[in-house]
Amino acid sequence: MNTARATPSDLASAIRNVPDFPSPGIQFKDITPVLASPTLFAACIEQLVGPWQPGQIDAVVGIDARGFIFAAAAALQLRAGFVPIRKQGKLPYHTYEERYDLEYGSNTIAIHQDAFTPGNRVLLIDDLLATGGTAAAAASLVTKAGAQVLEIAFFIELSFLHGREKLRPHPVRSLVVY
Repeated sequence: MNTARATPSDLASAIRNVPDFPSPGIQFKDITPVLASPTLFAACIEQLVGPWQPGQIDAVVGIDARGFIFAAAAALQLRAGFVPIRKQGKLPYHTYEERYDLEYGSNTIAIHQDAFTPGNRVLLIDDLLATGGTAAAAASLVTKAGAQVLEIAFFIELSFLHGREKLRPHPVRSLVVY
């Protein structure tokens, strides 16, 4: 299989379900088999980049931690910068922070205040869309830092959790939808 022929179905078949991880009742989507395959990983990045060409995106933003894997590779393909959004306290310079709710509790993520030139065009990438809280907070940080989110792209979407609804009005695209 070459990357041009690897379909979302090929990617989905390589995702391993791990029952009861990290807690009982959770079906963890293990992406490491996709990452271990040069063919599938390349196809995944090509599909996440999707319709975008070099010059149309100024920066690709990845969310801590698995989003970094996909966003950094996509940034290279688009010849764009890579900007990390990290957990609170992990970035060394002046940051904007955004708190969001989780199923049980809350969390805070941050971005450097000088991550963008005003008006930069951003592709936001993460590995998984579940409830949408993390991605919504990330999109808010990108806007607060002066950039424009053109699209939010995910490798996997758990559609039954309706996370896409929290991301309006941003365009959202997912490769594998459960």
